[in-house]
Amino acid sequence: MNEEALNMSLRKFLKVVGVTSQQEIEKAIRAADAAGKLKGKKSVAAQMVLTIGDVSLTHKVDGTIELE
Repeated sequence: MNEEALNMSLRKFLKVVGVTSQQEIEKAIRAADAAGKLKGKKSVAAQMVLTIGDVSLTHKVDGTIELE
């Protein structure tokens, strides 16, 4: 295995994950806000799950997204 290739590929993947995830979260939160679903909420719970079947990896991250 080429460690440099792995590192570069992983960084590229995570960059795409970060950018596209942020866009989707912002879009969903704006739509929920416009629909009145977030009235009175100062934050929303979030969960991200990463799976890579070929290496039997499932990694879950829980967090909170502040709205105010």
